[in-house]
Amino acid sequence: MTTQLEQEIASQPAHIAALLAREAPRIREICAGLPDFDYALIAARGSSDHAAMYAKYVWAALGGRPVALAAPSLHTLYDAPPRMAGALVVGISQSGQSPDIVAVLAEAQRQGRPTLAITNDGASPLAAVADAVVELGVGPERSVAATKTYTAELAVIAAFAATFSGDARRLEELQRLPDALAATLAQADAVARRAERYRYMDRCVVIGRGYNSATAFELALKLKELTYVMAIPYSSADFRHGPIATIGVGAPALLVMPAGRAFDDMLDLARELRRLGAELLVISDQAQALDLATTPLPLATSVAEWLSPLTAALPGQTLALHLALAKGLDPDAPRAIQKVTRTL
Repeated sequence: MTTQLEQEIASQPAHIAALLAREAPRIREICAGLPDFDYALIAARGSSDHAAMYAKYVWAALGGRPVALAAPSLHTLYDAPPRMAGALVVGISQSGQSPDIVAVLAEAQRQGRPTLAITNDGASPLAAVADAVVELGVGPERSVAATKTYTAELAVIAAFAATFSGDARRLEELQRLPDALAATLAQADAVARRAERYRYMDRCVVIGRGYNSATAFELALKLKELTYVMAIPYSSADFRHGPIATIGVGAPALLVMPAGRAFDDMLDLARELRRLGAELLVISDQAQALDLATTPLPLATSVAEWLSPLTAALPGQTLALHLALAKGLDPDAPRAIQKVTRTL
């Protein structure tokens, strides 16, 4: 029986195509109307915080816009909001309901800073407090684990990055993205067959670097939510600063390593992990990476590195879905979590 999660994973290419067609002009309009700002301050939680991590790289790399990640607890628990002089303050939330994220934007408005909301609910409290809103418009996400809303957030962030860059080639690369997503999902059956091998896995590491640091954190979250595996995410750089000592024979390591500037570093790490006896699951579009893997999870087509977090997320989502099924779990209703989480 097809699960709601499987349907939502499969829907992503169409949703991203529609989102880009609908919202790209709106994003250009928002960018044209922004006052000068020195940096972006982004408030988010959960998967949306991983989207913010992607923005930290892509807005800086393409648009020269430094990004800081907010600490919402300063606004709610400690009643000690920081000065936001020079900031564009951004809230990213699928539901737009979490009071702590709303509080960050409300304080930004009190300080006279421009605010932007990226949310799937244009009638949410977050949207109501923002100067400008980009609505994801992907429809209700009925499965608890975020999939289509996460990649939609990435697509919106990428569209802002392309606009900030002023480079028309970036917008062209973005428009080709839905076809790349569809090609990658066409290989979902092969990923599903490989999930059974990890039925009894109870822990693993998930590693990426640069743009795909965010992907490592998001896929670790998907494995935790859906399969209850204690999946620990790392940047490859941070992993070398101590955690590599945890790797022994048979230790599972999921590596996110598409082509790009981070690839050589990830390849060196993959070889080192192989030498230590780790079992590698590898998401890549490069044969030399996939050849190192016990379980290769190939990307069907290459995209520009700055867009690769969108394609790289899909094999990981699919793996988590089918590993949950192999473990006899309900991927639409994982234990102890709810679709909308309101943190104070």
